[in-house]
Amino acid sequence: MANDPVKEERASILNITIRAASEPDGFSIVICSFRNFAGTGEGTNVSQEQIKDRVRQQFGETSAAYAVSATHRSGNDLDRLVELSECQSTFDALDIATGAGHTARSIAPLVSHVVISDLTPQMLDTARAEMQAAGIHNVSFRIADAEELPFSNEVFDLVTCRIAPHHFSNCQQFAREVSRVLKAGGLFLLIDSTAPEDDALDQRLNEFEWRRDNSHVRSLKRSEWLQLLVDAGLEVERAEDFPKRHDFADWTARSRMTEQNRLDLEQWLLDAPEEFQHLLGFEIENGRLVAFTDQKTLFKCRKR
Repeated sequence: MANDPVKEERASILNITIRAASEPDGFSIVICSFRNFAGTGEGTNVSQEQIKDRVRQQFGETSAAYAVSATHRSGNDLDRLVELSECQSTFDALDIATGAGHTARSIAPLVSHVVISDLTPQMLDTARAEMQAAGIHNVSFRIADAEELPFSNEVFDLVTCRIAPHHFSNCQQFAREVSRVLKAGGLFLLIDSTAPEDDALDQRLNEFEWRRDNSHVRSLKRSEWLQLLVDAGLEVERAEDFPKRHDFADWTARSRMTEQNRLDLEQWLLDAPEEFQHLLGFEIENGRLVAFTDQKTLFKCRKR
């Protein structure tokens, strides 16, 4: 590979394309494009910009639903994030991929200022309305790509990101950007869906998510996040798992699935291997899927 600066390798288990590239500081591997999942009919690679366009479209059309989503608006994972944040009244904070602003709303009363950022303008509009309704004024709003943050080096005491990176095209670059904008000793609190370590279950879980919302890229394994964060210069002080229950009807409605697509997805799940059904704790009543429970993981990291 020494004579070839870029080499592509197919990862058959995950159905993704991995692009490996030499860099001045060593050798780096970044996930940059994703192959089709079996049966989805998407037969070509998806570029990073196409992924971001899908995110803008999906969340631009559904931003209001995320303002009232119980999964996003509250939860013991959000409570724990605030508990671990070590917030001080002098802190400048950044919330990345804010969605409807639920994390920013929780930490704003505890810090000096929060920059609320998102890739999707409509989401920022929703977050702005949420802050106004809550009477929170020590915030500002910025359209921002999580993988190319428009901020100077070492300007934030605290960075947060909750239930979003599974939509990012390059989580390695995201982690590096977080490290770049954090002050030395600053904290990064990350929460996202995490996949099981078993490759086959990992693949099926991500296909499940993609079938519901094709702006989904990939939920990483806990072990993958730990490695990415350390590689970005962040020391992981804690990693805690949180089960999160989802009402299937609400979960599929929020992504604006058609009725037929929802029924097809439900049948695909009911036909899934028993091990996968057990993993997600399927709740089935009269032959219908009522709810399931996935795993979110909270990572508390400090910039070295």
